[in-house]
Amino acid sequence: MSTPSTRARTAKLREMINGDKPLPMGGTFDGVSAKLAEAAGFPIIYASGFGISASRLGMPDVGYLTMPENVEMVSRICDAVSAPVVADGDTCYGNYMNATRLIRDVEKAGASGMHIEDQMFPKRCGHMAGKRLGPAKEMCDKIKAICDARSDDNFVLIARTDAIATDGFEAACERAHMYVEAGADVIFIEAPVDDWQMNEIPRRFDVPLMYNASWDGLSPVPQLEDLSKLGYRILSYPDSIMAAAGGLAHMYRSILQGGNYPDDGMMMRFGAFNTMIGLPEVDALNDKYELPD
Repeated sequence: MSTPSTRARTAKLREMINGDKPLPMGGTFDGVSAKLAEAAGFPIIYASGFGISASRLGMPDVGYLTMPENVEMVSRICDAVSAPVVADGDTCYGNYMNATRLIRDVEKAGASGMHIEDQMFPKRCGHMAGKRLGPAKEMCDKIKAICDARSDDNFVLIARTDAIATDGFEAACERAHMYVEAGADVIFIEAPVDDWQMNEIPRRFDVPLMYNASWDGLSPVPQLEDLSKLGYRILSYPDSIMAAAGGLAHMYRSILQGGNYPDDGMMMRFGAFNTMIGLPEVDALNDKYELPD
């Protein structure tokens, strides 16, 4: 599959976040989930650290996933789709020095944007208990280092704060304003716990905002249109790995308990699946170059 250049996709993401349309972002964890998200119509593809850690390692999102493991899967996801891809940069795997390496590697992988967070290592998923916050200055240094090191000024840097869970709502907003001053393009205040916090965040910022519509998490999950009306620009739906896990668990139970695959229409047909992952393009190459029998 021919995909647009990285710079073209990055320019597209920059254009979209500076626009006025809601941008639903489909969470993915590998090439197949990325293709499905793009085919469904998501304008932005999200390489979820939660999903990549679970799918690649079979382990929770608590710092087990390393930078090379994450970046390699980001590259696979970027290769699978034409839409801009946003990577999950976790805590940058260290300080501002590691942040400069991370942005270079993520750009080489083909991503058009990335979010980083202000937790201490080892980090935890934003909707888990037990998070620990790092100094705000350390996060600002990482933001500045990434802005200085990125090769394309259109690359979108999203700054996430987890301070609601540790220091409260006001502290989270204070940190987020510091991150805007440091150079972040988008603000992501993780895990507002009620409707008031969810509604209040857009009233306090005049930069693009990201909202994590995490399924079965800590935050309210209104309709996409309602989130957009509140003032959020990027609306993240990260939990494809849980949908995949539920589907696989259903299939395995059906085989062992009922003796066969489920017949409820949840499985993709063989031909449709092969078309989705690119078999017609392979067949076209075989026709063009006439592989011998």
